[in-house]
Order: sequence, then C-alpha cells, then structure tokens
Amino acid sequence: MEAIKGARERARAEITCAIKAQAREQLAADGAARLSLRAVARELGMVPSALYRYFPSRDDLLTALIIDAFEAVGEAAETALKDSGSTDLMQRWLAVCRAVRRWALAHPHEYTLIYGAPVPDYRAPQETVKPASRVALVLLSLAESAQAADSLRTPAQGAPPATVLNSHVLELTQESDPAVPDHVLPWVVTAWAQLFGLISFEVFGHFQRVVQAPDEMFDQAVIALAHQTGLKSSKTGGTA
Repeated sequence: MEAIKGARERARAEITCAIKAQAREQLAADGAARLSLRAVARELGMVPSALYRYFPSRDDLLTALIIDAFEAVGEAAETALKDSGSTDLMQRWLAVCRAVRRWALAHPHEYTLIYGAPVPDYRAPQETVKPASRVALVLLSLAESAQAADSLRTPAQGAPPATVLNSHVLELTQESDPAVPDHVLPWVVTAWAQLFGLISFEVFGHFQRVVQAPDEMFDQAVIALAHQTGLKSSKTGGTA
C-alpha cells in the first residue's frame, strides 16, 4: 500500500512540475496576464478538468510560480552567503547582491513575474510573504553579524524611525540575537528595495545607452548601500 501511495505521490509531483514548466514557457511567450490553464492543458495534452485537480484556478497556478521564483532567488542569496568564503562582511554583502543579480539576469521572465508590473485581477496570498522575505533576511543577517562583531556604525544620514515599518518586520528582527538596532532597520529595508531597483532597471532595459560598465556600476552601487546601512568599508577593497 505504501508503495502504491509513493508512486502516486511521485506521479503527482512529476505532473505538477510539468504543468509549472509549461506555464513558465507561456509566461515567457505571452506574459503573466495572459496565463491560461486551458492553454497549458492543451500544450500538455491534458483535458482542462484534469489540470484543475492540480491547480483549481489560474491564481493558484500563478501563486505556485510566484512562490517558486521567490524561493529560487532567496536560495541564490543564501547560497552565496554560505559559499562566499570570506569573513569580511562587505565582501559577503557583495557576494549576496551579485548572486541576486545573476539570478535575475538568468531568469528575466520569472523575475518579471515577482518584481514587474502587478498581474491584473490577481492578489497575492499570505503564503507568498515568507518566500518573498528571504533576500531581505539575508541582508538583515549581515547587519546582525556586523552588530555582533561591533562593526556596525550608525549611518551618517538620518533615517525614518523603526515605527514606520510593519509590526511583522519588527517581530522578525526581535527573534535575532543580537538584534539589529532599531535605527538600522529602515536602512536594511531601503537597501533591499534599492537593490531590486538597480536590478529592475537592468532587467527591463532602462540602462541601455546609459551604462557602459554595468558590472562595475552594480558593485559600487551595492557597496554604497552597505555603507548606507552601516557596514564598515572592507579592508580588501570595497569602497563606494
């Protein structure tokens, strides 16, 4: 009985993967707004009623694709932090930001799904929030490491008070030990937003005929974000 159950679960997982793979092809060809369960079913040789057993609606399929994309970019950031091979916080920050950019440039359609224009008539459910937070939490962990090493300086610029942030964000930081000082939290959020702003300009082609050395510009920009957040300059090079 267990063997039969296991075979069914494997078959379901394989079909689910095939559905999502075909949906990603449709995203690349037509965009998220035109994603169609019937079109996906047709390409896979399935009747729509069979596909509905896996994804009851277009929004369910979109949610699965969005979560997959957030998990993928989050994993890229976490892996870069783990594998950076440096104890220097500025170099680790740079490694994380570069990994996020590489993922975005390698997966422009999935990036567009999560950081492009909102999909009409789609409202992301609560279950997307945690995957969407992974990159921000990696940046936060670097600020926490700097705080633990007594190398997190107070940013020269003033910042909005931490009370401008959602209570959920504050709860996440309070679970950390040592916690990042309240005055640093808005800067971490700002760095997270500006990181994806830089990447979005590049992915969506806004730097064409403007930037001739995108790698160098990106590195210097994200180092500036690290300084803005409070991380000290690297001893091995990292100046903005």
